[in-house]
Amino acid sequence: MASEPIMMAPICLVENQEEQLMTNPKALKILENISQPVVVVAIAGLCRTGKSYLMNRLAGQNLGFPLGSTVRSETKGIWMWCVPHPTKPNHTLVLLDTEGLGDVKKNDPKNDSWIFALAVLLSSTFVYNSMSTINHQALEQLHYVTELTELIRAKSSSTPGEVEDSTNFVSFFPDFIWTVRDFTLELKIDEQPITEDEYLEDALKLIPGKNPKIQDSNMPRECIRHFFPNRKCFVFDWPTSDKNLLSHMDEMSEDQLDSNFQEQSKNFCSYIFTNAKTKTLREGIIVTGNRLQNLVATYVDVIKKGEIPCLENAVTTLAQRENLMAKKKAADHYSEQMARRLTICPDTLQELVDVHTACEKEALSVFMELSFKDENREFQKNLMDTIEKKKGEFFLQNEEASVKYCQAELTKLSKPLMESISEGTFAVPGGYKLYLEAKKKFELDYELVPHKGFKANEVLQHFLLSQTAIEKSILQSDKALTDGEKAIAVERAKKEEAEMKQEQLRKKEEEEMQKMEMQQRSYEENIAQLKEKMERDIENHRVILKRMLDHYMRVQEELLKEGFRKKSEELNREINQLKKEIETSKKYESFLISKAIDVAGNVLIIALPEVFKLVREGKKILN
Repeated sequence: MASEPIMMAPICLVENQEEQLMTNPKALKILENISQPVVVVAIAGLCRTGKSYLMNRLAGQNLGFPLGSTVRSETKGIWMWCVPHPTKPNHTLVLLDTEGLGDVKKNDPKNDSWIFALAVLLSSTFVYNSMSTINHQALEQLHYVTELTELIRAKSSSTPGEVEDSTNFVSFFPDFIWTVRDFTLELKIDEQPITEDEYLEDALKLIPGKNPKIQDSNMPRECIRHFFPNRKCFVFDWPTSDKNLLSHMDEMSEDQLDSNFQEQSKNFCSYIFTNAKTKTLREGIIVTGNRLQNLVATYVDVIKKGEIPCLENAVTTLAQRENLMAKKKAADHYSEQMARRLTICPDTLQELVDVHTACEKEALSVFMELSFKDENREFQKNLMDTIEKKKGEFFLQNEEASVKYCQAELTKLSKPLMESISEGTFAVPGGYKLYLEAKKKFELDYELVPHKGFKANEVLQHFLLSQTAIEKSILQSDKALTDGEKAIAVERAKKEEAEMKQEQLRKKEEEEMQKMEMQQRSYEENIAQLKEKMERDIENHRVILKRMLDHYMRVQEELLKEGFRKKSEELNREINQLKKEIETSKKYESFLISKAIDVAGNVLIIALPEVFKLVREGKKILN
């Protein structure tokens, strides 16, 4: 069962001490212990605009994130509150309340920009909170969005200062919600009623003109339209007309709030709970609390060093950590399942092989689900090395247990027979026949012993072969038999001895063949699951590219309608690039999968020596 967070109150995730960002180890530990997928909602905005109130409502509480009742900002850095998601089972809702932007007491203006950038990088839904109206001044205050391309690199191949394609950013930017507080205007354009979303889109329309001031004014509009494909707007009336109550909203009951404000707050929360997406990286990788913790630590560490966070590098770093964890979890799953299913020693080697095959298949599924970007199949090979070692240990344990148990049973069951031999019971005329009858009874008794394990026959054959000298001695000393009868009995004994030795050899060869076939199945299962994972990953990537293409086509259409033909044409490069990527993905899907399988095949034959033997002998192991 995936872990659920139990947090009674928020905790600081990213501290901002003397305008230096650093992570809080206690908060990272909380995230590390969350194995569920996360829906991350971050809020940003100017100081004293009521951001914390909205976060508390999403947490279902009045108290939590400090609201404050003075002009001084209460929140410093980024605070986190993890709660079970109210509508998505087995998901965690992570709420991030950020320090108010535009604090006049700050010395480093870039500090605010980093807070803003981190909120965008970490969230799946980003809420920008402002006051009164979306006008020229409100958009100017949102200049942080225009700086994102300077503060973040999408690809490791791009160099600092280089302008990256906006498509690189669209693929990982969150959904965007603009919340407007203390809204007093009528939602109308030309006396026609409009929705809150139409109000936002109208405010984001570009202003015609080539004046530098106009172009600067259009910059945040363009960035929001380009970077955030999914946009939403909520307007809120004054919570109450009583100024005294307004400064103590955390102490107010529901019935003291304005009815419109109550309804607007409910609509906002309902939309978040229903529509806010699970945090997902460009490759379709679902972010869990543990993965989010790694991203937070990686980004803040890079910023502290004075470097620019690179998403591609962050994902690569995350992949290294996650693949190591995926390998461990898969190997642990194999061990746990083998131990659970092998409480009784299997009666045949084939039963043991079947248990191993089933457990290995499950372990591989665990690894494939949790791992990503294992392009050199290094972690997959390490997993198979580990499973092969663990398999050898389990097989040896069961073999030793079977041998030990069977030998103990043989000692117990053969005791009357051995005592009769010692006492000379068979050293009489007709003693050989009596010996054969006693031996037959002993073998039948041994056959009835349950759960002897797959070494039962081998241990018995070894015991019987050890008794051949005694049997010959009893035969030769039996005076009731003629020389002719003795000769026939000797030949029969020789034949039985030869057959036992032949059976031992055949059994050994059969076991070797079973082990070889077992590794061949391991190889084929690895390849089959890898192929399935590659197909799924490629399809997920195509879905993301198609979503981005649809977004840019809509932006282009909007620009044409607004009369910005040149800007519309400038988008052709991104649109054509996306179309090309989608076509390339379709055209080379088989090639990419084959290449991945070739890489996996080369490393797996080292991890699976019996498969290597088959390959060396030129035998076909896959159709």
